[in-house]
Amino acid sequence: MASTTHPHIVSMLERYDLTTTDPYEALREILQEIVLYALSNTDFFNHALFYGGTALRILYNLPRFSEDLDFSLLQKDDTFNLVKYEKVVVNTLKSYGFEAEVETKVKEQSAVQSAFIKCNTIQHLIAINAPQDIIDRYNAGKLLKIKFEVDTEPPLNFKEEQKLHLYPAPFMVKTMVPSSLFAGKLHAVLCRGWKNRPKGRDWYDMVWYVQKQYSVDVKHLATRLTQSCKALEGADVIIPNNIENYTPKILKELLYKRVETLDVELAKDDVKRFIYDENELNIWSKDFFRAIVEKIEFKHDAKSF
Repeated sequence: MASTTHPHIVSMLERYDLTTTDPYEALREILQEIVLYALSNTDFFNHALFYGGTALRILYNLPRFSEDLDFSLLQKDDTFNLVKYEKVVVNTLKSYGFEAEVETKVKEQSAVQSAFIKCNTIQHLIAINAPQDIIDRYNAGKLLKIKFEVDTEPPLNFKEEQKLHLYPAPFMVKTMVPSSLFAGKLHAVLCRGWKNRPKGRDWYDMVWYVQKQYSVDVKHLATRLTQSCKALEGADVIIPNNIENYTPKILKELLYKRVETLDVELAKDDVKRFIYDENELNIWSKDFFRAIVEKIEFKHDAKSF
């Protein structure tokens, strides 16, 4: 390892075998962790928590890579401004040897504030002393991008916790407990618009939650469903508009109907580049996902196992 590489980065790289792991994904994950560390040194986690697929990957060891950093405010706040955190993120990345730009987008008609962290892939592969044959795989102008989103009008009724993360240096991250995270994932399975490609990562994560024997926080899932569900709007299904009316039976019926509309092969194509062994997708079928849905446990007072 080059002597100019920050010792924390050296330690982080020791977790990867770059001959078998996509170095682009490893590099992005390292940058994601540095961004979280930067935010932990501000008041950000007094206002927001980390959730979604990347939270599962970084905090709960989900065995797939993830692209975006997703956050939810703890309470609705129209005055929240993501721009105030740009400088600390850029400066922290620079302190670890990574030059980056942050472009923040605040849309007037959207409750979600977005930022895009962009940096040069080859420059940063060189910074982590990646082998030359790996560097040569990438176009000189290829950018590494991390999308960063904050929901300023979040669906509430979730449970939160603090998690210790050790890289690049020990810090605390505020996140949801697994049962509330599972609720968010099932909302994505049920409600995410697919257009021409279903997001297989949602279905992969659902299987992982069942494997880990996590139950679903029904109240948080019901809160999300009553707030919005684009994919089921206009569909031939009955969606309760009252949180108290959601039952495990109703939720499973909704999931079974969603399975019926799933193009399994397209879902596989979406997720396979994010996982270590695509052979684990061989079992995927509609029958398989029906069996997974049958095993989901819904609890109104769900606890993380």
